[in-house]
Amino acid sequence: MFKLELKLRIDWSDLDMYRHVNNLSFMRFMQSGRVNLWEATGLHKMYTDSKKGAMLVSTHCDFKNALYYPGNVLVKTRITEMGTKSFKIEHHILNEKQEICAIGKDVAVFYNFNEKQTNAIPESLRNILDRY
Repeated sequence: MFKLELKLRIDWSDLDMYRHVNNLSFMRFMQSGRVNLWEATGLHKMYTDSKKGAMLVSTHCDFKNALYYPGNVLVKTRITEMGTKSFKIEHHILNEKQEICAIGKDVAVFYNFNEKQTNAIPESLRNILDRY
């Protein structure tokens, strides 16, 4: 189940030479989904306050269907797995007909930007991430 959804407008600048949405734009849609997750879980505020937060270490996207201009996309985001220091994120990118156009998968680590090293995910944050 996806608790986070983000509707984005397809821009003319998202298109490639074939006049459909460029692969790079799908990666930006996934990035918007991650930012939405960072904000919903408090990870963005945690980073601002303490310089500790999530760092993306891996991303992957499987393309299923083309997207076209004009239109909108719906980015659905959820956490699928949590380890001691890392967690996995899945994004479904859908067109206006609710067809899946891409499935993205990310791995993020909990990172202390002051010490420049990974840390265990704090229990208080783990409880919040479990909701997503």
